[in-house]
Amino acid sequence: MTQPPDDFNPPVGEAIRLSDNVRRVLAPNPSPMTYRGTNTYLLGDRELAVIDPGPDNAAHLEAILAALEPGQSISHILVTHTHLDHSPLARALAARTEAPVLAYGDAQAGRSAVMRDLAAQGLAGGGEGIDTAFVPDITLGDGDIVDGDSWSLEVIHTPGHLGNHIALACDASCFTADHVMGWASSLVSPPDGDLTDFMASCRTLRSRNWDVFHPGHGAPITDPGGRLDWLIEHRLAREAAILDQLSDGPATARQLAERIYTETPPALLPAAERNVFAHLVDLTGRHRAGPESDLSATARFVRLAD
Repeated sequence: MTQPPDDFNPPVGEAIRLSDNVRRVLAPNPSPMTYRGTNTYLLGDRELAVIDPGPDNAAHLEAILAALEPGQSISHILVTHTHLDHSPLARALAARTEAPVLAYGDAQAGRSAVMRDLAAQGLAGGGEGIDTAFVPDITLGDGDIVDGDSWSLEVIHTPGHLGNHIALACDASCFTADHVMGWASSLVSPPDGDLTDFMASCRTLRSRNWDVFHPGHGAPITDPGGRLDWLIEHRLAREAAILDQLSDGPATARQLAERIYTETPPALLPAAERNVFAHLVDLTGRHRAGPESDLSATARFVRLAD
């Protein structure tokens, strides 16, 4: 994790206008993993899209509804992925507004083959919190267009942080949720997160020109290309550190995390271990490293010849 900036501290539950047709309502769920809280976005002039309604929190539900101005209503509820800080409020908001819930799929949608195998072997998530009950009313696919009153969104499937993660493009702006955040690098935690997919998604977004990213946590990102370059280089540097450590001999993901994340608070070391394991799975797929026996979160890994 990078050190979060100190200049992003908006009021909780208040609709802050970011552009002519975009407002942000901050949810009251700050934590070491969510920074100030989850950003819920309202897009449009009359019939609005709500992007990431957020956690199951009654006060946040009322804050979203209170943000509606005279003549406005909610026509669409879009969920970028099914972590507990993004999707659970969708159903309650739909009940109050009769708007449909749109998403890529349920909690396991988009999961890569290697992660399906790890899950089948019993690997569970690392406590990030998955909304296993989530089911959308309308399933979205990569490249789909969702049109509303005065707005249009293009669905970009961006697996990596989670298999069902999507970004939503609106002209030259993009709602990037947790794939590109405004305060830290994204957690990639198997079996729900896949680093190979994450890097491919970074490159997919990098292939286009953007003016601004609206992330799931933190402030708007006004240099999208630079931020994506940083994310890619950050991961490549972490990969190099892992390979360097493995040059000294076999090690587990836990041992590598303790050696590499030397400035990480102890409470975040389990997340760091998950990130390292994600790298090890990716390196295994690319034949740069591999487990001594079966691929698992507790296996010892060795460096393979370049």
